[in-house]
Amino acid sequence: MHPASQNSNSSNLPAGAIAAALDWWRLAGVDCHFADEATAWLAEPEAAVPEPVAPAAIAPRAAASQAPPRARFGGASENWPQSLDAFAAWWLGEPTLDDGRVEGRVAPRGPAGAKLMVLVDQPEPEDAELLLSGPQGGLLQGVLRALGLRDDHVYLASALPRSMPMPDWAMLAADGLGSIVAHHVALASPQRILVLGGNVSSLLGHDPAKRDGFLPFSGHDNRRIPALVAPGLAALATRARGKARLWQTLLDWTGADWMGTN
Repeated sequence: MHPASQNSNSSNLPAGAIAAALDWWRLAGVDCHFADEATAWLAEPEAAVPEPVAPAAIAPRAAASQAPPRARFGGASENWPQSLDAFAAWWLGEPTLDDGRVEGRVAPRGPAGAKLMVLVDQPEPEDAELLLSGPQGGLLQGVLRALGLRDDHVYLASALPRSMPMPDWAMLAADGLGSIVAHHVALASPQRILVLGGNVSSLLGHDPAKRDGFLPFSGHDNRRIPALVAPGLAALATRARGKARLWQTLLDWTGADWMGTN
């Protein structure tokens, strides 16, 4: 038979012939599959690659413990002194007025029911035992003498018990210093109040657009106390026009009622 005829008929081999061929190879011992790529049978087995593990959830950091609330300036109001004499002693020794520090404090001075209460932000750095005994006090004394007011006509007080370099007035107001000042004014019960310095007036909720009027406190007899707000003594000391303006404002405010008083 022609070879070409054999090749053309091989594609038509019956299934039995194919099975016989496979049996022949199996009898010859060929029962494995061979591939072209070599295999390193003696090589160390590769380490198994671990399955990726999702990272453990990081526990949220414990919230920082809240700082304890700041102690209220002067402590509980029900423990505040109820007389002017008791207030002076309390002002010098009460620990809650200045985080426990009592050195350098200066007491207010003057009589209850004074014709005028002068309220400044803090004692002068030069003050030791007497409030406003330095240059600022000298300026104030000149004004008071010109108005005809003696020492026993005037009550001098400060919003802070001692001189501080840079008081944080916003924090002091939040801690309740304004309530202490208002209580102090009520105990002193003056006829009028001269507030020197915007920091002091802001403690009392004063409208900076107004120079005079009634600040939000009253005496023990529930009468409203007229008040005048002016620049602080340190500012007035360097401003000649400011001193002249204060003088004219005081005359307009009092109507010169104190001139030549006894």
